[in-house]
Amino acid sequence: MTTARGLLARTGLPQRESEVLLLSLLGRDRGWLFAHGDAPIAQHCEGAFMEWVQRRQKGEPLAYILGEREFWSLPLRVTPDVLIPRPDTEVLVEWAINLMAGEPSGHCLDLGTGSGAIALAIKHELPESRMTAVDTSDSALAVASDNGQRLGLEVEWLQGSWFEPVAGRSFDLIVSNPTYIRNDDAHLQLGDLPAEPALALRGGTDGLDSIRHLVAGARAVLRPGGSFLVEHGWDQGAAVRALMDQHGWQGVATRRDLSGHERVTYGCLG
Repeated sequence: MTTARGLLARTGLPQRESEVLLLSLLGRDRGWLFAHGDAPIAQHCEGAFMEWVQRRQKGEPLAYILGEREFWSLPLRVTPDVLIPRPDTEVLVEWAINLMAGEPSGHCLDLGTGSGAIALAIKHELPESRMTAVDTSDSALAVASDNGQRLGLEVEWLQGSWFEPVAGRSFDLIVSNPTYIRNDDAHLQLGDLPAEPALALRGGTDGLDSIRHLVAGARAVLRPGGSFLVEHGWDQGAAVRALMDQHGWQGVATRRDLSGHERVTYGCLG
């Protein structure tokens, strides 16, 4: 019977990825591997593990194979219908929480929610807040809603394009991680991106199509003094600030991600 270490040596994958797959399958932590690496692995587990390995070798993201990705310390279910949550987006979440801290029962709108990562992280930190989340994809909303139910976090999930489902309503804060990658960007062929939904990635010729729409339309659904936060590409900060200035946003500012790149831009209604 094959041992854990023996299995890991056969995969041809980076060691970390092999370990993540095997330990997730076995429901063990890395300490177990150090202490019990020579333990035999049941045949049915070996077969399931090698199936996962083959999927990874074909380029399927680890998050989709495992069906889960942690974001803001929350375990979120993810499928190929949603973008895989990334640490850079936590910059937006932290800023949003700080903005709403003075009004913890305020109403926040998350546009293009995907897995629900942003909305659920804010709701988790500010349980008295009211959260509404919109996505054009029914499949994505099904994933987001399931995440909310599993985590016991109440969010209003609405299907539609950007502001359409909330016409006539108003919010204290609008947040969004929209599509912002240029259609011809070579990064779309690298890493996990080829397997992720193009609808959640491609932002037009210059990557700013969705951001233009949001910057122009967000003012109409914000209460006086309300705030707007949008995530964008590492090299788009200046362009996004210029767009916000053109549309009369006040206090425009940008914060950097963990790598030091401009990542989230803010504006408020004067």
